[in-house]
Amino acid sequence: MAINKEKIMEYIRGILIEIGEDIEREGLIDTPKRVADMYEEIFEGIRLTNDDIANMFKVTFDNDLDIVDKYDDMVLLKNIKIFSYCEHHLALMYNMSINIAYIPKDRVIGLSKMARIAEMVGKRLQLQERIGSDIAEILERIINTNDIAVIIKAEHACIAARGIKKTNSETITTTLRGKFNEDRGLLNNLMMLVK
Repeated sequence: MAINKEKIMEYIRGILIEIGEDIEREGLIDTPKRVADMYEEIFEGIRLTNDDIANMFKVTFDNDLDIVDKYDDMVLLKNIKIFSYCEHHLALMYNMSINIAYIPKDRVIGLSKMARIAEMVGKRLQLQERIGSDIAEILERIINTNDIAVIIKAEHACIAARGIKKTNSETITTTLRGKFNEDRGLLNNLMMLVK
């Protein structure tokens, strides 16, 4: 279902009026349309379930897995940069760095697909904790393993720009599944790699 851009433009005009702005001034005339266009893009993931995202990016490879099957080698894609919006204040979560690790079982996923999954999950009104669990859930469906870790560092505008106003604070969340939750040595290795 597409978003109703006309309604969004109407609501943005109303918000601008209610905060005391002159919606006829040059810089604001096209703002409602620009915001509606932006919302269509940055909230694209809202209309998709985790199953939808898994189906969109279900590109895996199972050739040469005899090498993977002999070991518990970790695959790590580090420093995926995305942003999202906090569902509590509609405030930006920015300088977000996502690290995704997994231990292959039956198949491996294309690295770009991991980044695309992270990006699409971020295109929802979110909690940072849910971003990690959504990514892990989607990956588990695609690559058929629960040996998955997602570590996220981000700054939150709701902390930096309002209320407590702590501009250099970072929030770090971890989603640990399977061996990453059970094997402290594996987890320590991963944490050293994502520093």
